[in-house]
Amino acid sequence: MKITMIGAGAMGGATAEGLLKAGHEGKDICVSDPSQAVLSKFAALGVSTTTDNAKAVADADVVMVVVKPWLVERVLTGIKDALQPSKQALVVIAAGVPSKNIQEWLGAQCPPLFLCIPNIAIAQLQSMTFLVPCAAVTQQQRDLVTALFEKMGQVIITDEQHLAAGTTLASCGIAYAMRYIRAASEGGVELGFKADDAKHIVMQTIRGAVELLQASGMHPEQAIDLVATPGGVTIKGLNEMEHAGFTSAVIRGLKAGIG
Repeated sequence: MKITMIGAGAMGGATAEGLLKAGHEGKDICVSDPSQAVLSKFAALGVSTTTDNAKAVADADVVMVVVKPWLVERVLTGIKDALQPSKQALVVIAAGVPSKNIQEWLGAQCPPLFLCIPNIAIAQLQSMTFLVPCAAVTQQQRDLVTALFEKMGQVIITDEQHLAAGTTLASCGIAYAMRYIRAASEGGVELGFKADDAKHIVMQTIRGAVELLQASGMHPEQAIDLVATPGGVTIKGLNEMEHAGFTSAVIRGLKAGIG
């Protein structure tokens, strides 16, 4: 399977790295990007590179467009004549770009279309990816693209109406999780640990919490009850966080991401 990645910034680059780690050979991946530094990085990994988007899509089975939302129209209209709707699937990774706009820009040249929102953990094969099959997608193409992203994490097939919520919960959400890690690490320094040690402790603690919830199927509050003994330090710490609006702040932050 030949995969073309148009745009290899933070998200596109992470996806290209994920494809390589998932076992795709460099010769089967083409990265198109205006930055020579980006192209040199991927060329060193055995990936085909170019600055010519139209050339990049010519032999692709799957075309991924991973650029800033305001650049999507320009990129798509630029490759319109090179697309082969009968042979290709198009995956657009750009928050807030409606499928109807993409279909209007490409017209009859629109291949079977998927809207996709992963997060940057895709580079480590740990993305939470939301996938929306749109125009003229067959079951075979749906299975193909789903399997492609399942090799790089977990996938939820959803509808376009829920894509913004998925974006704020998982794509933006990974930044929110990192902000907690930063805050807890700084707290660890105040408690007397060196910065790197504090970060290591916090990350392992979060990893343990995730593994415990996944293995047990418990609701988070059930697991909290196992730790929060009456009158103990855990419940005191939790209540202090809630007095400062912890849960409310998280929910408000998530809702703000939808706009």
